[in-house]
Amino acid sequence: MAELEGFEFGKSDFVLLDEVTMEQFLENLKLRFEKGRIYTFIGEVVVSVNPYRQMDVYGKDAIDAYRGRELYENPPHLYAVADAAYKAMKRRAKDTCIVISGESGAGKTEASKYIMQYIAAITNPSQRAEVESVKNVLLKSNCVLEAFGNAKTNRNDNSSRFGKYMDINFNFNGDPTGGHINNYLLEKSRVVQQQEGERNFHSFYQVRLSSSDDRSCHRAVMGALKVIGFSEEEVSSVYKILSTILHLGNLHFETDGESVQVVGGDSVRHISELTDTEPESVNKALLYRTVATGGGEVIEKGHSEQEASYGRDAFAKALYERLFAWIVGRINSVIEVKNYNPALHGKNTVIGVLDIYGFEIFDNNSFEQFCINYCNEKLQQLFIELILRQEQEEYHREGITWQHIDYFNNQIIVDLVEQPHKGIISILDEACLTAGKVTDTVCLDSMNHKLGQHPHYTSLRLPLVSTWRAVRPSKEMPPHTITDPLYSVEGFLDKNKDPLFQDFKRLMYNSSDPVLKEMWPDGQLSITEVTKRPLTAATLFKNSIIALVDKLACKEPYYVRCIKPNEVKSPMLFDDARCRHQVAYLGLLENVRVRRAGFAYRQPYERFLQRYKMTCEYTWPNHLMSSDREAVEAIVVQHGFEGDVAYGHTKLFVRTPRSLFTLEQERAALIPILVLFLQKVWRGALARMRCRQMRAIYKVMGCYKRYKVKAHFWEVERRFASVRNMTDYGKSVEWPTPPAALMQFHKITQHLHRRWRARQIVKNIPPSDMAEVRAKVAALGALSGERLDWGFNRAWERDYLANARDCPLTSSNFVRITKELKNKDQYSQVLFSGFVRMLNWFNNTKDRALLITDKHIYRLEPKKHFKVQKRIPIETVTSLSVSSGTDQMVVLHTVSQEDVLVYLQSGQLGPKQDRVGELVGTLCDHFTRSHCVIITSRYGFLTILSEILSSILTICMGH
Repeated sequence: MAELEGFEFGKSDFVLLDEVTMEQFLENLKLRFEKGRIYTFIGEVVVSVNPYRQMDVYGKDAIDAYRGRELYENPPHLYAVADAAYKAMKRRAKDTCIVISGESGAGKTEASKYIMQYIAAITNPSQRAEVESVKNVLLKSNCVLEAFGNAKTNRNDNSSRFGKYMDINFNFNGDPTGGHINNYLLEKSRVVQQQEGERNFHSFYQVRLSSSDDRSCHRAVMGALKVIGFSEEEVSSVYKILSTILHLGNLHFETDGESVQVVGGDSVRHISELTDTEPESVNKALLYRTVATGGGEVIEKGHSEQEASYGRDAFAKALYERLFAWIVGRINSVIEVKNYNPALHGKNTVIGVLDIYGFEIFDNNSFEQFCINYCNEKLQQLFIELILRQEQEEYHREGITWQHIDYFNNQIIVDLVEQPHKGIISILDEACLTAGKVTDTVCLDSMNHKLGQHPHYTSLRLPLVSTWRAVRPSKEMPPHTITDPLYSVEGFLDKNKDPLFQDFKRLMYNSSDPVLKEMWPDGQLSITEVTKRPLTAATLFKNSIIALVDKLACKEPYYVRCIKPNEVKSPMLFDDARCRHQVAYLGLLENVRVRRAGFAYRQPYERFLQRYKMTCEYTWPNHLMSSDREAVEAIVVQHGFEGDVAYGHTKLFVRTPRSLFTLEQERAALIPILVLFLQKVWRGALARMRCRQMRAIYKVMGCYKRYKVKAHFWEVERRFASVRNMTDYGKSVEWPTPPAALMQFHKITQHLHRRWRARQIVKNIPPSDMAEVRAKVAALGALSGERLDWGFNRAWERDYLANARDCPLTSSNFVRITKELKNKDQYSQVLFSGFVRMLNWFNNTKDRALLITDKHIYRLEPKKHFKVQKRIPIETVTSLSVSSGTDQMVVLHTVSQEDVLVYLQSGQLGPKQDRVGELVGTLCDHFTRSHCVIITSRYGFLTILSEILSSILTICMGH
């Protein structure tokens, strides 16, 4: 890493300083700041100096340069520590956290945003929509929280006036699946009062659009709220609450000596409209307080002018505090991990990012600065515990030769503040709980009495104010300088009690606005139910900070230590005194000394061996040595690192990151080879497994197919076992669905069954009826689908002219004539006879008789005793045409093309009988039997027969 930047930029790692002194540290820090190198390492800690200008070091190229690289492979950068935390989380499935600390205005908020952007950029390479949505919401939440939680101060234009800790949850692939935000100690007093030159929270100015910057920020916030998932009604409620707070600021009170009145009735009406409450209820809550007496009686007590003003301010602060907490909770409800099952989704790991207010020293330091600085002492104590004390204790515990590094352990300062029954917070709580009028000065006297002998506590009485300070000694500067802020005791008790009249809580709970009602759940309690005294603000904050430190302590920490170079936000000025104070306060020199004298990396032998055993032939895949330590020694000797390591009782200590980086490089080069080997073995195993599975599958399939075939036969046999005794011979029996292998066989079986059915039916038909049946079958084959009614459902007489019932007047004469023709032409039988109407070329019609025998077709003249007009040999007929309508027209086509066109006439048997089908069927049957002609049809004879016999059988059997 030192080779990546020239000497003109100074030392990129403070561990490389020639001498570890404050002067050399500041000189190197100043040189790098002036050269535009705002980041410097202390081992794995990044020291960041606020440049007070835009730096072109955060683009896509920078992200690609740091993605997946080792910490010391690139120059110092926020991305380096972010990538290190991400790799540690992904490689070892271990929760990590990035702690960003420093004074107000040192650039912590910007650092947290760049870290979040980097993590979002390097995750989800497959661009899954649900992961992108989570990332987008996580990033957009920063915009919303800054608008409602940041403000312009005299030292910082975008100062975080609350503490934020965000947990980002990752799945086993390393993609973010959700998160959770914890907020700490919103500086709500800023809502009603700011120091000279400062502003309220950004959100108020974005409502009023006081500048172009506020206008653009407002658009960004509205877009972020939409992306996160706030509904239009929720956004409207948020800005109604902001407007309510602004109108509360316009309220004033005056007294006439007896009662207090509100000055500004329009503001009360506006507040009522904005909060969806009654104007009378708002006015009453501002001027009266409901209290319960010892006997359970409820009375209304009027406020004094001072009490009314105090209640108004407390109400405004509480409104904003609850609004901010609701917004954080609403964001959490969107980004929290949902439907997570470790068994299905793998281990859920976390990266925490802490962006919390920095150490503050103002001209007038009040309760808020006390809490903020206490928080920073706790975080510094965590840093000392993890980086300085535990590391040195580990060297002694592991038997590593070590020269102890002295440092100031600020645990005594932390105890001074939070120790039960003796600390400052306990004294404040005791004063708040004491009955009677206890002033801030009385509380200070109590602190002086109990803490006066403490070596790190001093108290001063100035002409206008009483103050006290917690002294934090430093070797680099004398005590009682800018290192130790003076706290004005004025207002401490009121801010610690943080009282809010219950009337305001009930007023908001009874609002018709569901969002506002949700923010005030405690308002549902009546005045007689509110008996338990709530915890004080300091105790609540202490408990939350202790929980935060416990949460950070169980994660692997990475640190970003932010430094503010000057107080005037200049990109060129480097204030030595201000920077010296911050370096001393943050314990950076002690960190350099420990890192310089110690080891950059340590790992238990078992875990070190597990990670790097593939880089040594004696340890891969498993070693045969007596212990893991000997195996680790073999790895170290093979790579030539003997002089850069130390062996502890249970761990290996590596002094420089370069050695570890070399091991990581060789491991990274071997991983693809091992992966290919494992893939080969695994693919072979999978192939053999699939082969065995396929064999088993085919065997099961064979058995199953045989079973299905047999089962089909069994089912067919069961269903058709008694078809011989059925009336329809099994026509109504439903066939089972065959397996695919038997589909062709199934069709053949069905065909055979139909043939059998036909044979069974035919056997029962008398021989005398067979000619009619055969004719009808022939007609069905020729006319099916062409004519709707062709006479299949009636008895066919054929020789209608000889039938006395059909032709009672002429039948006897016709019978005589046919006998003569039969003797003359020697025909065997009459195929068809009947009256017809013929059409000549001149469009004239004549009634004639048609006689068809097995030898000739005769056209007879009925009026002349059936005289033969024309005789056509039946062999000369080539085809027959009929229409598809209901008419009785028939055309007989002959070889000589002397076509015979006739209209069949009905007789006495049936005036509307269709005799076309009878003529067609008779002729088709005759030609089929006499000349073996195959008539065009869709079915074979027996198949057709089986289809129509059911309907014909009754007729045939009846005649």
